[in-house]
Amino acid sequence: MSPRRLLLAGGLGVAATLFVALVFVPIMFGASQFMFGGGVGGGGCVDVAGADAQPAAANDAKAVPANYLKLYQEAGKKYGIPWNVLAGVGKVETDHGRSTLPGVSSGENYAGAGGPMQFLKATFDAFGVDGDKDGDKDRYDPVDAIPSAAAYLKHNGAPQRMRTAIFQYNHSSDYVDLVLDWAKRYVGGDFKVVQANGVNCGDNELPANVGALVQKIIEFAMAQRGKPYVFGANGPDAWDCSSLLQAAYRQAGLDIPRTTFEQWPFGVRISKGKEQPGDLVFFNSGPGTSSNNPGHVGMVIGKGKMIVASCSTCVPAIGVKSYKRSDWVGVTRPLARPDFKKKLAELAAPQPGS
Repeated sequence: MSPRRLLLAGGLGVAATLFVALVFVPIMFGASQFMFGGGVGGGGCVDVAGADAQPAAANDAKAVPANYLKLYQEAGKKYGIPWNVLAGVGKVETDHGRSTLPGVSSGENYAGAGGPMQFLKATFDAFGVDGDKDGDKDRYDPVDAIPSAAAYLKHNGAPQRMRTAIFQYNHSSDYVDLVLDWAKRYVGGDFKVVQANGVNCGDNELPANVGALVQKIIEFAMAQRGKPYVFGANGPDAWDCSSLLQAAYRQAGLDIPRTTFEQWPFGVRISKGKEQPGDLVFFNSGPGTSSNNPGHVGMVIGKGKMIVASCSTCVPAIGVKSYKRSDWVGVTRPLARPDFKKKLAELAAPQPGS
């Protein structure tokens, strides 16, 4: 839930001042994944290396209060968010805490937001950071509010999908543009925001020891990036987590079960840390799951990453993500099954007359 998600349509355009005029939300909720990078087609891969770079401050940054500028830069470096984007959010929201409107230094505005970075209480409770480590998370204290904004942007895809993350902060494309306009001004205009469409160039590089068979399996799954997740879908236009992997293995002439619950006991169990590209990684997530009955699955591509069909509201719905997370249950290797080894040997054997 964004800091403005509870705002009703009737509250838009409350005043003529810059700050209030920008604290609004259009009534079209949940559109960010389509507006800012849903599909693969036409854009190729996006180089996200350097998306977390911290640019040098320009003359316009001198107008930012010194304590706020320091906090933006510290939070930016810690969370990998360009500091000038945080400053852009702070400027648009409350003029770096200098606005005298309700809900800035105390109380809440008409939308229920409070503090210099304008958080709803529920959102701050979920993403708030104790920036000064005094044992208290205070959305009205910039020492806590600014790193909390960085954490929230990070959660929503920044810095690799910056426009998407800012849109989640306030569901308005105009808001996104205004934040980024200020972000550019603070660094003298020399700033290009990174907005990956779910296909990051660095993710296309597989480990050097990946064989042709595993490459074929992974390449099919990777080609589905940017397509939607639909529970129960079997392709080719949409997939769920297990159908994607079943189809990928089928490209190599190998049949694995359809559902996550069936795929978990199917492969040979592999110890964590020993996983290889093509292995399946399972997670204790979803209804009716447990540590020995995982309900979510992805496929290892290397470097701690997997290709996975995550969920219908995830951005991207199908993409490359880390599998080293708290609900990671275990790893299996379908290719280590004796019947698969026999099948692969048969496929590799010279055919009569060839």
